[in-house]
Amino acid sequence: MTILPAAYLPSISYFAAILHGDAVIDLGEHYIKRSERNRARILAADGVIELSAQVAHANRPRQPMHTVRLDYSKRWQHQHWGALVAAYKASPFFEHYAPFLEPLYHTETERLVDLNLTLIERLCRCAGIPMPAISREYITASPEDLDLRPKKEGPTFHVEPYIQVFSDRQPFAANLSFVDLLFAEGPNAVAVLRRCRFE
Repeated sequence: MTILPAAYLPSISYFAAILHGDAVIDLGEHYIKRSERNRARILAADGVIELSAQVAHANRPRQPMHTVRLDYSKRWQHQHWGALVAAYKASPFFEHYAPFLEPLYHTETERLVDLNLTLIERLCRCAGIPMPAISREYITASPEDLDLRPKKEGPTFHVEPYIQVFSDRQPFAANLSFVDLLFAEGPNAVAVLRRCRFE
């Protein structure tokens, strides 16, 4: 089994893990600050940047993931969508997939987990990938499971380079948000995912 957190605009490795098989998103875990639960990495003209969804009471210890609320006082949605447009409007498939994502940046969702699951579901639909199962109870990993919840470094992940939007001025940046691959490769994104590997 592959155990995943409910991540914000998840990485390429996250979607490769879904294809790895028998994937489950664990909503029973605790929120981990400064992790992919509310952060994503994209490639902008000046290099890799991090997008952080603002959460309320982020310092509260052992906060169940499904109770974490979003904080809209800093207009982060507007900033994130602006960054995505600036980074990817010139990519081959941005105009095709942007309408699936843009409405989520104009609607205030109360809980982080609901926003994350909606983004994952829409990205899965765009790529033709089955949505993983969801567990509302904490999953205890067994030794043979691929557990991608811990913040510490997990297994080494390899993705073969593809043409990124700023490849004329930036070196290839591996394992960004899956939107980087989707906007660049469109329907071929799944073929790239299938060639990825965990070691």
